[in-house]
Parts: sequence; C-alpha cells; structure tokens
Amino acid sequence: MRLHCRILPLFLPILKPLARHRPLCCLPANGRPTTAPRLFPSYCHLTTDVPSSQPLVGQDTTVKVMGYSYPRDDFTNVTSKILAKVGCNLHNQAHHPLWLVKERIKAHFYRAYIMRSGNPLFSVHDNLSPVVTTEQNFDSLLIPPDHPSRKRGDNYYLNRSTMLRAHTSAHQRELVCSGLDAFLLAGDVYRRDEIDASHYPVFHQMEGVRLFSNHELFAKVSSGEDLSLFESGGHRTPQKQETHTLEAVKLVEFDLKQTLDRMVRHLFGEELEIRWVECYFPFTHPSFEMEVRFQEDWLEVLGCGVMEQELVHSAGASNKIGWAFGLGLERLAMVLYGIPDIRLFWSQDDRFLKQFCLPSINDPVTFQPLSKYPPLINDISFWLPAEGYTENDFYDLVRSIGGDLVEKVTLVDQFTHPKCRCLIRRGLQGTDKINADPVVMKERLARRKSRTQKHSHCYRITYRHMERTLTQEEVRVLHASIEHTAEQELGVKGRY
Repeated sequence: MRLHCRILPLFLPILKPLARHRPLCCLPANGRPTTAPRLFPSYCHLTTDVPSSQPLVGQDTTVKVMGYSYPRDDFTNVTSKILAKVGCNLHNQAHHPLWLVKERIKAHFYRAYIMRSGNPLFSVHDNLSPVVTTEQNFDSLLIPPDHPSRKRGDNYYLNRSTMLRAHTSAHQRELVCSGLDAFLLAGDVYRRDEIDASHYPVFHQMEGVRLFSNHELFAKVSSGEDLSLFESGGHRTPQKQETHTLEAVKLVEFDLKQTLDRMVRHLFGEELEIRWVECYFPFTHPSFEMEVRFQEDWLEVLGCGVMEQELVHSAGASNKIGWAFGLGLERLAMVLYGIPDIRLFWSQDDRFLKQFCLPSINDPVTFQPLSKYPPLINDISFWLPAEGYTENDFYDLVRSIGGDLVEKVTLVDQFTHPKCRCLIRRGLQGTDKINADPVVMKERLARRKSRTQKHSHCYRITYRHMERTLTQEEVRVLHASIEHTAEQELGVKGRY
C-alpha cells in the first residue's frame, strides 16, 4: 500500500520540530556494505546479511531494504514507515532499556551455565537479518499452510516468498543446523496489529534453545544408561509426542522450567510468585506459558515447550531432544522499569534515554515520566467496501501517516444499514411496474439495493506528541490526510 506523494507537503509543519532530533542509526546489522548472498541460504549458514534479490528496476516495481531490492507482487504490503525501522536494532544500542534487559538475560545465562572448558554453554546471536523467506518464518516451524498466522493482514510481506520476520524463531532451524545445541537469539520482529500503548508494529524478541543427547539428559539419573530419548510405536498424548519416551520429556520439561524460573527471578527478585499454564504452539509439545504475579495481577511473560521432533529432525539433529522459549523484551522492560507507553522505546528525547545510562546493567531504575502533554482526539467514520477490507489495513495506514504521533486507535462503533424491503417492493409496483423499461427498472433496483446492508466503522484516533504539545491545526492536517488516503487506498467511503 503506497501513500500518495502529494500528501507529503501537508506534514511539513509537524516534521520540522522532529528534524531537530538526531535520527536513529539504521545501518545494516553488521555495520558495513555486503556482497549479495543467496536468496535461499543453506541452513548450515547464518543469515546475518540480507538475502539477495533482483536488481533495482524502479521504485514502483521493487521494495528496497537495507541496500537490496525485492520485486513487488500482489502480496507486497510493507510501508515506508516500517522499512525506516529496519536495521535500527534498539536491542543493540548501549544503555537503551531493551539493551539492558537483553544484557541482563545474557549475563545470567553466561554466569549460570558454564561448560567444562570454562566457556559459556549458550552462544548469543543478536544481529541476524530480519528479512527472511516465508519458508523460514512458517514452514521451518511446522506452521500449516492454512494457519491464521500466515495472513497477509497480520504480517509485512516484501512479496509472496519474502517478508520481515514475525518472530525470531524464523532462525531456529538454521542455528540448529549449524551445529549449535544451546543458544540465545534476540532481534526485531514485525507484525501488523492494533494501535495502543502496548502494541507497536516493530518489537523485539529473545528466545533460547537447548538440545540434549541421550547421555547429556540421563547422565545424572540412576541407571541412566538403560533409558532412552525415543520409542517406536508410541502415541501422542497431552504429556508427550509420539516419538519421545515419557521419562525423557519429563526431564526436559523439568530442566526448561527450572532454567526459566531462575532467569525470571534474576530479573524480578527471588520472592516472585510464578505459575505455569498449559497452552498450544505449532512448534512445541507439550507447551506452556509462564505467568508472574505483578501488582496484584497475573502477567504472561513468556511461552515455551518441548521442541517438535520433526523440527529437530529437519535441522539434522535427529538423535537429540530439546526445549525452546520466547519472550518479548518490550513487555519485560515496561514491567521492570515502569515504562507506560511502547512508543517511548523509539524516543530520541535525552530525558528518556539518560534515565537508563546506568553504571551497572543490574542497577535498579524506575522510569520518571516526561511531562504529559495533552491528547487531541478526532473520530473518523466511513462505509466499508463490499470486500477486501481489514482493520489492520486501516491501522497500518494510520501509522504510515501519523507515525508515533498516534497514541491509540479504537473502534468505537459499527453500524449495518438495514435492508429496506418496502423500498424494493415499491419499485415493483404502480407506475414503475407499468411504465418503466425493464433495463432501467433493473438499474434502479440495483442502486436501491446497493444502499442497503452496508457496513460502517467509526474509529477514535488519539494524537499525542511525546515531547511537545500538538495543536488542533496540526492534527487536522494529519486527520484530513488519513480520511483522504483511506478512501484512495482502502476503497472506503467517508461519512464525514
């Protein structure tokens, strides 16, 4: 979805104050130009660099990401606002709150899990390219072709075969294939979503994987040499997969929960109350979510489980069994530091950033709110097209135009125009029926029917600048652009 170039001059009054701030560094992850690697890399090589694509043939036919161009097709839906975030790597910017959380987790694993050689057991990978194939993002994780998570409305596609990763697990198979048995992975991920204080189209995940051989898992078990990871002729149950023995799964599950219990207590404190909830993920079984008691409420902090053996097998580690977990860095940082709005993570305001310049990553800090500037609220109402409209399309359009000036978008009303049967019956009676030409009559009835059973949405858009007070005149320019572009790009008809 491309926005019209003629709208750009409307934003100049708002963009000028923002231009005074130094932009985030958005270089490629490795900080240097690269030669073009393969589009479908071997899974025995890490995709630190961006996959190659077709030569640049024109702005309208390609999408350019970090110096490489990708051919557009009917699935392309990534916007310039999103592409501007690629390569910013907030999780790697020293003293950023996301960096602090990542470094605290990394330091815990480095200290708590040491090999006999004295080296850390877990390796860390935090600069893999967010441009991945759909095979990496979905198929490698056993996500079915008809699974809802593949929907164009929920992801950012460069084209049908290439996308911005929706989760860091897109690299899981290639890392295992490279020979790693224990690793942590952190990176930026991209999803089309609603707009509020806890949702943003770009956020950051961290995950961990640990694989065990037969000897490693049973080494400390009495008569462990008589036990096995796998069994033939087994059945899948709520407790295990068909290929795993129950004793192997229980040991892996115990190790997983103990590892995550220690990690979360390291972050939140030893007195933390924790509970486990059974759940479902396509790539683990059994699967669990960890919830912690925080401010008198239960808060979900991560998902985890025993890796599907088919996934492990496809990565060339058929003789091993393992666990995996994943968590959101923003979620943890908002809780740990009391950050109320996810947009703040992208702020360049020194009043925000300097609060996290700590002598030690483990030093406690509570975010001190910046001056709370007043919000400005405007509504927008329109008739929906007969087909093809999704709410995420509208949210993405609002973000593309309003950027971080939009604090929240709420669907406040839905309306369906009633079908007026009497109007249609009247068209078949009296002089209409006697005198009207059949073709004209058909057209008249079609027009009347087209005015019935139509659906409309009304959204409330809250605008708020993080660093100064917005004026209604500035917001009116943005809001008018959203109205105009929604009609042009989404096919809606305004009710304003």
